[in-house]
Amino acid sequence: MNNLSILLVEDHRQLAQTVLEYLEQEGASVDYAGNTRLARELVQEHHYDLMLLDVMLPGEDGYSFCQYLRKELALDMPVIFMTARDQLEDKLEGFDRGGDDYIVKPFALPELSARVAALVRRQRKEVTANTLQIADLELDPARQEVRRDGQLLKLSPTAFRILRILMRESPKVVSREQLEHELWGDLVPDSDALRSHLYNLRKAVDKPFDIALLNTLPGVGFSIQETTQTHSNA
Repeated sequence: MNNLSILLVEDHRQLAQTVLEYLEQEGASVDYAGNTRLARELVQEHHYDLMLLDVMLPGEDGYSFCQYLRKELALDMPVIFMTARDQLEDKLEGFDRGGDDYIVKPFALPELSARVAALVRRQRKEVTANTLQIADLELDPARQEVRRDGQLLKLSPTAFRILRILMRESPKVVSREQLEHELWGDLVPDSDALRSHLYNLRKAVDKPFDIALLNTLPGVGFSIQETTQTHSNA
């Protein structure tokens, strides 16, 4: 649960406070919205690893809001519905609207935490230790090794984590906010820390080779993908 960023959308304040405090004790960072109006604002301003979404909300219900996330915003973050509605047709509707899991109230907090962790691991492709590959760059999570063109690269632990995140998300662009939060949670070091790690990563991954794979989009974020961009090794 360390460094996970979660949005909790629940209008029952006492339950929301209980869930929020428990997940934060587990190491997560939790934002709270009591309705979908505020939730709409938050999902467009921040990156979240997962959403906990009540079904019976004032105004727009959770099913409709989840459908909006999938169809209008094209967000693929995992969504767990939390509700007292336990009929099969309710669960099927939740999955049909884009939900990933469904937990019935009242629920045990350790079970909720376990479901959250499992969904995020699956989303991050951490369930299996499969090798990630982009062009001639390979990352082996099991051996904690990175090779390019068959050559073993020396990376710091932080640079390895950055590379794994970028390769996992490729070809999507990863924002600075998302990268920093996944690396350090709410305890982000000074503003030059990420820049320094990316500089060292680029030196190891790109500088000795003719084709650059790491890309910076100013004001947007970072990505790694096959490209025809060449650079000088000078």
